[in-house]
Amino acid sequence: MLGSCFLKRLSGDQDFEVFAFGKDDLDVSIHSQVEEVFKHISPDFVINCAAYTAVDDCETNREEALKVNGDALESIARACKKENAALVHFSTDYVFDGKNEDGYEESHLTAPINFYGQSKLLGEENIQKYMSDYYIIRTSWLFGEDGGNFVDTMLRLASEKSELSVIYDQIGSPTYANDLCEAVLTYFLSPYLATLEKHHHRSLENCVTEKKKNPFGIYHLTNSGVTNWHEFAKEIFSQSGTDINVNKVTSDEFKRPAKRPHVSVLLNTKLDFNLRPWQKALKSYLDLTFLA
Repeated sequence: MLGSCFLKRLSGDQDFEVFAFGKDDLDVSIHSQVEEVFKHISPDFVINCAAYTAVDDCETNREEALKVNGDALESIARACKKENAALVHFSTDYVFDGKNEDGYEESHLTAPINFYGQSKLLGEENIQKYMSDYYIIRTSWLFGEDGGNFVDTMLRLASEKSELSVIYDQIGSPTYANDLCEAVLTYFLSPYLATLEKHHHRSLENCVTEKKKNPFGIYHLTNSGVTNWHEFAKEIFSQSGTDINVNKVTSDEFKRPAKRPHVSVLLNTKLDFNLRPWQKALKSYLDLTFLA
């Protein structure tokens, strides 16, 4: 989802050359492959969108999750440092335990409660251990084109059922992949380039391009606003004109292999990204994907 979004934005720009790899082209869990590819292309800037994101599956496929989300980042970080490349890596709200009712700033202590979160935290730690020129971008509740997500799942289930039950005691900020991509280009990649071609579609509102290089480190980046899964589902159905009854259930009533944090609110304290409200982002996604 996210990798495809970056490729669409960046392909064809004459100021730089883009190398994009799917897992069949580059297995990031194999150190020798990473080293060989980085040596060949000698990148100036690396955007890592590779991840094992099936949260429940991570509980049983721990070795694979650890390789992709954790160990691979040692190889990527080492290769970036060797080639003097800056790295953008995407992490998750699931590195926190979800007990802080006020949400989580970038500096809050991490304490994942499922293996997905543990594996993603290991990736963060490996980056910080083996290189210094990095941007770790934590985001949450991602939806967008070219990948399965909550919006697609809700609309599919609504076409099959007369009512649904959705969890209401987990809160967070739904984030549109297009908006996340645009913000990363604007605030983190753009300063490394002479210019970004104007033909790229701009989905952010009131976005002011920052030309200075922002300090390396960890950033929280989501669409603005907070909701729960139940209210998110209701908004999806409202905007799409779907008539279906949506019942509230608790996390305890909806058992899944991996525990989820109750509070997944990521507080941004470093940059004013000014991402639009998640409701407006949802409308853009629905208009583009389902309502066109």
